[in-house]
Amino acid sequence: MPAKRIIPCLDVKDGMTVKGVNFENLRYAGDAVELAKKYSEQGADELVFLDITATNENRKTTVEMVQKVAANVFIPFTVGGGIKSIDDIKILLNAGADKIAINSAAVTNPDIINKSANYFGSQCIVVAIDAKRIDGDFYVFIHAGKTNTGIKLSDWIIDVQKRGAGEILLTSMDADGTQNGFDIEMTGLVAKNSSIPVIASGGAGANPEHFIDVFTKGYADAALAASIFHFNTLPVPVLKKYLFENNIEVRI
Repeated sequence: MPAKRIIPCLDVKDGMTVKGVNFENLRYAGDAVELAKKYSEQGADELVFLDITATNENRKTTVEMVQKVAANVFIPFTVGGGIKSIDDIKILLNAGADKIAINSAAVTNPDIINKSANYFGSQCIVVAIDAKRIDGDFYVFIHAGKTNTGIKLSDWIIDVQKRGAGEILLTSMDADGTQNGFDIEMTGLVAKNSSIPVIASGGAGANPEHFIDVFTKGYADAALAASIFHFNTLPVPVLKKYLFENNIEVRI
């Protein structure tokens, strides 16, 4: 069984790393390049860089920032935000990204998933999904969590797999930034119905048991977090040591 991955996330707005709660009330969390370099040196397995306002501001991901981050890390690096075309993906891969995360554009133009997977290979294409509970079911949201698509999460994960996505980055909007633990029910639903790796996002707190739960009860292949790493409440090396000592296979 592949080792479980620990992935810090850099949510970037105006060139600065920020973090909010339930996608709101953003606060400054540090310089993106310096944080990326730190996580690479600490032994994080991968990094995710999300230009969180690119789609709503109708602009492309900041290429210069991607180049700077890529020059300072030696681990796989996923980039998302404002990506709408094959050309956008090509530019970011050429700038140093290893994988590309597509969220809103995947919903509004699903063909971009199959076209990009065919062009670049499925291993490069991550479909990012923001989902929220409504009346007992999970629904997909786009535009940084501002628009309910009306699409059920259970239907969307089947579609993205058929179209050739190589990985799913699943964020629980309900859990995001709360630090009360990952959404095990949502993650488990997706992981059990997915033949591709699932990255769990949203809700990680300073309690390392949150990660054990998402791996053992939510069946996630990787866990993404931001606040606990940015503000040093649970550093990557400390978390990995705890997981290893509790029989979770990780790369030390």
